[in-house]
Parts: sequence; C-alpha cells; structure tokens
Amino acid sequence: MKCMAIAGIILCLPKTAFAQMNINIVNKNEVLKAEAIDEVLFSVQYETTFLPDTLNTEKVLNETMMLKVGKKSSVYYSYAKFLTDSIIEIDKKNGASIDVISAHMEQYNSKVSYKIYKNHPVGKVTYLDQLGMNRFLCEEKMEMPKWTLLSDTMTIASYVCQKATCSLYGRNYEVWYTTEIARGDGPWKLQGLPGLILKAQDTQGHYTFVCTGITQNHDKENKIMYSTDGYQPISRKELNKMYTRYAADPVGFVTSSAPNVQIVVRGADGNPIKKPVNTPFNPIERE
Repeated sequence: MKCMAIAGIILCLPKTAFAQMNINIVNKNEVLKAEAIDEVLFSVQYETTFLPDTLNTEKVLNETMMLKVGKKSSVYYSYAKFLTDSIIEIDKKNGASIDVISAHMEQYNSKVSYKIYKNHPVGKVTYLDQLGMNRFLCEEKMEMPKWTLLSDTMTIASYVCQKATCSLYGRNYEVWYTTEIARGDGPWKLQGLPGLILKAQDTQGHYTFVCTGITQNHDKENKIMYSTDGYQPISRKELNKMYTRYAADPVGFVTSSAPNVQIVVRGADGNPIKKPVNTPFNPIERE
C-alpha cells in the first residue's frame, strides 16, 4: 500500500489500480448541479474483470459496474459511484448540508472513474472521466459494431442468450445477448444487437463483463442524471495521450496541472518514495 498526501489530505492507494492510479478530487458541484435526462426503465449489474499489466497475468482486478437503461439513453459507470449518487439524491431531497454530502461522496471507493452515456446527445456517446484534478468530456459519434450472429446458446442469469462476435477499437469480442430483453445495449460501449448483452469478453481475456443481476425500475423518481460541471471537451485521440502520460507518471501529471498542490508518496514503511510512480497501462481502446 502506498500513501499519498495531497495538500494536507492523505490518500491510501493500492500498488495496482484498475486502469491507473486514481487520485480522486471530489467535485461537489458535479453532483449538486446534475440534471435528469431520462427515466430509468431497468438497471443491469455487471461483474467486470480487468488485466492491468499484460506482463503479470495473475494480477486480475475486479469492479462491479452498473448499466442504467432509460427510455432513450443509458449510462454505464461504477456501482460504487451509483451507490454514492443514490445517497446524494436523497441528501438533496432532504436538504442535507454540504458537509454531509461531502462525507457521503467519499464513502465508497471506486477503481473506475469514467461514465459512458449512450445516445446523449442523440446519436452520440459522451464519455466523462477524471485524471487527477482534470476532468475530460469526450463526445463521439455512436458507433455500432459490425456483428456476426452465431447459433450458439447459453443461459445467463436465467435468460437464454445467443452468441455474437465483433471487432471494436482494436479488440475482438465474443458476447452473449438475450432477445428476451429487446434493448440493444450492453456494458461499456458494446451495443447494437437485437437484445441486451449479458456477457462480453475480448478474445485475449483482458476484459470480461458478466451480468450478475437485472432490476426493473418501479420508481418514477429514478432518473439518469447528467452533469458536465468542470469538464473540458477533448478528442478521443488527445484523451488517449492523456491516459498514456498519466500512467507513466501520475504524480507528475497532477503537479504539472496544479503546481500549488504538493504530493508525497510513501511506502508501506511510511518513508517517502523518491522514484517516480507509474502504473501498468493496458487500455481497452487500442485505436
């Protein structure tokens, strides 16, 4: 475990992280200013596994992810963030203080910082992510993979599924979808089949998404919330460069954009680590 002090705040960080070492700076306004863009029809929970370091195949990381599907759009993000958002919505309705909201925002820890909105705006995929103190908004045309439908079947979460394959952003995928839920959505950016994707894996086994539960929404107050407060627009090409820079030197990345922030990385013995801290980098999007 490595500990990092940022402007007097100490954060404890694992030796490996999901996609990079997360230096999470909470943005209260992002939650407080969020607006409803759609009504949730149902939610899908996916257990996600990820191989951060291709040279160390035994170090596989896990994160529970949530897909909230609305009438016209969807959002895919960390279940921990989903829990936080749910609590904050209750806080907002109850008129909770900023101090209470701040405490709740820091209650759950997530290794995944991005959110993916499909079909918001219409025909677009909006990708929001945070690297240190920087927040980025990448808006792209919604790309439908060219699927090959196969005759293989499998039962997942009590739903009969069919197999399909595709190539997307430099990786080949095998997925299982069910026509029993006629919504062509799925985990991450996978979509465009005649039913909901319940399992997906790239052929190298670096990324796996498996449905562990589906919940129908009976609460009209359950909305898909959206906020871009503090986010700066960026192209996918430039964002990929940011990921590469951040993985190579997270501390240097943060201090270069916030020179007044002081960061000290300490080892398990409590002594400062002088050498640069880097993290393994195995991006899901290769092109």
